[in-house]
Amino acid sequence: MEKRNFMQMLLAQWAQGKFVSVGLDPEYEKIPEVMRSSHPSVSGSLWQFNRAIVEMTMDLTNVYKINTAFYERHGIEGIKALTETIAFINNEVPTVPVILDVKRGDIGNTNLGHIKFAFGECNADAVTVNPYLGKEALKPFLDLKDKGVIVLCKTSNPGAGEFQNVLVDVYKSGEYREFDRIFGHEMTDFLIPLYQYVAFRVATKWNENGNCALVVGATAPEEEIKNIRNVACEMPILIPGIGAQGGDLEKSVRAACCCHGKCRAIVNSSRGIIHASSGPDFAERAREETEKLNNQIREILNWKNEEVKS
Repeated sequence: MEKRNFMQMLLAQWAQGKFVSVGLDPEYEKIPEVMRSSHPSVSGSLWQFNRAIVEMTMDLTNVYKINTAFYERHGIEGIKALTETIAFINNEVPTVPVILDVKRGDIGNTNLGHIKFAFGECNADAVTVNPYLGKEALKPFLDLKDKGVIVLCKTSNPGAGEFQNVLVDVYKSGEYREFDRIFGHEMTDFLIPLYQYVAFRVATKWNENGNCALVVGATAPEEEIKNIRNVACEMPILIPGIGAQGGDLEKSVRAACCCHGKCRAIVNSSRGIIHASSGPDFAERAREETEKLNNQIREILNWKNEEVKS
């Protein structure tokens, strides 16, 4: 298989005006009865459901994001469906990257096992990780230049602010002068929220190989997304929370544009696409919802073709 580079694949998709990530997170109980009855095994039902979705959306999506929890709950059957799904995507539409949404973050040695699963067994192109253990622990991921490392920054759950909004004193840390350079003026208030500090550290200290991105939920207020963009100018942002979670699409997309005006957003929708219909037309409806969402983003951006950067 030809060597794949996650960031280069993303740039190529954006250049074609594709900004939607289809979240292949099937809830088994919501899979249409016609699929479950024709495929009696759990793995068969999940895999064939995903295959139908992929076949109908592969020319529209810029990424497939797969949360492993929807497969792990089914044990071996689920893992079989997971690996078959990714293999199908890699074979049938090799230009579309796969993000494994696993939110890993453990000591370095343990992370080696996570890496073998995500990139060896599953052949994904990127993973989501938790920054809580710091750069040293995540170094095995960060060192993989061709793989995407998507760091949790401002999540979309209602209780996200419990830790993510706690204020960090960058004067005490001695980093305020770096913020002065980023902002173009001297700071007058040295307290910034933890989510913004995470974005700053990832952008300035972790992204040595240019393979990092951030998770910023669409339910975050516009000001918070702008705070992140202020310290992470061009870094890709994965935006969950559109659709079922009630995120504001227009505000999120506009705020997520980088400091040079280009959209560097991966706008994810899972339930709103794959479970748009519980009938035999589920795949056709998934295509309609994907196309609708991408057209909405293009309209917000007044999108025009842009050259693909190498």
